[in-house]
Amino acid sequence: MLFNSIGFAIFLPVVFLLYWLVTNKNLRLQNILLLLASYYFYACWDWRFLFLLMFSTLLDYCTGLKMQEAENQKGKRFWFWLSITINLGFLGVFKYYNFFAQSFAEAISHVGLQVNPWTLQVILPVGISFYTFHGLSYVIDVYKDRIRAESNFVDYAVFVSFFPLLVAGPIERATHLLPQIKKRRTFNYTQAVDGLRQILWGLFKKIVIADNCAEFVNQIFNSSADQSGSTLALGAVLFAFQIYGDFSGYSDIAIGTARLFGIDLLRNFAFPYFSRDIAEFWRRWHISLSSWFKDYLYIPLGGSKGGNWMRIRNTFIIFIVSGFWHGANWTFIVWGALNALFIMPSIIMKTNRNHLETVAQGNILPTVKEFFQMTVTFSLAVLAWIFFRAENISHAFSYISGIFSRSLFSIPTITPRLLMLLIIIFMVIEWLGREQQYAIAKLGLQWKSPVRYAMYYAIIIAIFWFAGKDQQFIYFQF
Repeated sequence: MLFNSIGFAIFLPVVFLLYWLVTNKNLRLQNILLLLASYYFYACWDWRFLFLLMFSTLLDYCTGLKMQEAENQKGKRFWFWLSITINLGFLGVFKYYNFFAQSFAEAISHVGLQVNPWTLQVILPVGISFYTFHGLSYVIDVYKDRIRAESNFVDYAVFVSFFPLLVAGPIERATHLLPQIKKRRTFNYTQAVDGLRQILWGLFKKIVIADNCAEFVNQIFNSSADQSGSTLALGAVLFAFQIYGDFSGYSDIAIGTARLFGIDLLRNFAFPYFSRDIAEFWRRWHISLSSWFKDYLYIPLGGSKGGNWMRIRNTFIIFIVSGFWHGANWTFIVWGALNALFIMPSIIMKTNRNHLETVAQGNILPTVKEFFQMTVTFSLAVLAWIFFRAENISHAFSYISGIFSRSLFSIPTITPRLLMLLIIIFMVIEWLGREQQYAIAKLGLQWKSPVRYAMYYAIIIAIFWFAGKDQQFIYFQF
């Protein structure tokens, strides 16, 4: 059930009305309804994997209680590692087994040995990387005594499987989400309207920007050997906007939907393409994943302690693991390593904590220096995205070599003029709203009602005009 589908357009109002008209006075009924709705939502993808989600939820719920009841550290450690092993085991089998089997066969073939690896013909359960990380963060926090184990199974199950974030995040923390789940929600008109506004902007990003970019991106990447350098460069830039519109659009819809039910999710994007260096970019892109790796991997590895070597080592580990989290392909690993490489200068010069504030804060336009920094950062991000989109390593390198050819400065053979105009309008709106939680959060609120609603109607018309492509969200594959 896609967020931009007719099915979800029916599902959401039904759950919303039941939630506020039938269960609004009873917290337990509110959470039971959310759990049933979430399980139905997930079953619409593939009902067989609902049992895997339920097993993972029950495992971590019981593990949390067992760790809290353990009489000594040894017993606590046993339950902790049992949960970690099983969770990562499921993730490894469904997502990474074939990658390792095939990589081993290719590696051993270089020494003259031939192996026919046994591969698994399985479908990757949608959202497994996301809900596994939800459970892992909970288990780690209980083990570290940061939180107490949750005794109410329904409340914990809603934390893991809350349908807006279930299949593609944001990756939540028990310390942030569970207290909201355990507290009865009352309808807040302002919060609900803001949620609808964020859903609207998320749909615009996905349907108008991302899905239109996808048509040209697929055409260019699928025939890259026949394209000019300028066309290949255009394809890479369009993919940068596709993945941003697609993933941040999903996050906006998820966060806005949660707000309809009185729940605030973690922010996941903060206008990353207005970053002035790659370190800032990664503080603004997929924030919930970046902070997860920082808290549960980077800091335990030693974080920034121990000098430049320690920081460089830990940064490479984090980005390579992050790349591998995205997919079982060497392209994702290279993508992660490339981003780590781009951050190295700022780590060595100890400038990676610069630019914590919003660019051109309080000003209409950036300075020449800021504009140059944003252009360089965006260009580096686009270069790395080529590996993310490519079918394999050789495809990525041939694509890049094709860009830097004599035809780089020729006129692209594919010129999506309307799409380029839409992207310009989109980025202007994003720039105007860059100091808010999302671009149109407060844009136009000070305008007269006819003007403000004209903007909303224009967005709605654009969404319906370009609807119908039914492009799946990119991050569903992770």
